[in-house]
Amino acid sequence: MEQVILASSDPSAPSRTAADWAAQEARLHGLPLRVVYGSPQEVSEAKVVVCGLRREDVADPQTAGSPLPANVEAAARPLVFVPDNLCGPLHSEEVTLGVDARNPAAAAIDFAFDSARIRGSGLHVVNAWSLPASAAELPFAIPEEDRAAWENQEVQQLADTLQPWREKHPEVPVLQDVVLFTPAYALLHCSAGAALVVVGRRPGAEWGYMLRSLLREAACPVAVVP
Repeated sequence: MEQVILASSDPSAPSRTAADWAAQEARLHGLPLRVVYGSPQEVSEAKVVVCGLRREDVADPQTAGSPLPANVEAAARPLVFVPDNLCGPLHSEEVTLGVDARNPAAAAIDFAFDSARIRGSGLHVVNAWSLPASAAELPFAIPEEDRAAWENQEVQQLADTLQPWREKHPEVPVLQDVVLFTPAYALLHCSAGAALVVVGRRPGAEWGYMLRSLLREAACPVAVVP
């Protein structure tokens, strides 16, 4: 059965923007585009499901409620949310991937490498990390050599995590970025220069601060990969 790119369509501006983005994605993949009225339902042949996103439909990251979690939690396919204020062609084709190198989501990494490959672009892999809990017990400021050692461990962990995909896709230039920020802050900052931000989501996991922040504020489409 041939795969398709599935998109929603209705008179709203977000749906029209999402349909236009889905049409471009279908051309890049060389796949048919199927446009349905209203919220797209899961179909077995959908490679990607594209949805328009109204920013006001996403609850503030400080609150728990939102109309969108049911769509995300039930999805068996990658969902790409295209924001309603996305205007004109993107200036960059770079794909940004948020990854936890110590607990990587393989499906999201696959999706991000493939998205960069079909665009002929680079892949910016962002691993946000935090100081270990033991750092809070130090009586004085953290010695620079300790911080450097912890950061080097994160860099090596990320390199080891990505190695199988880099060998599989040698044509995709990869920028590995280890940053001492929260994941939400790091990815929102990167979204300003990206064509697509990709994050993973484990089935059954509740929405987190990072995902709500991205959908509410990201400057580009956001792919959520189960």
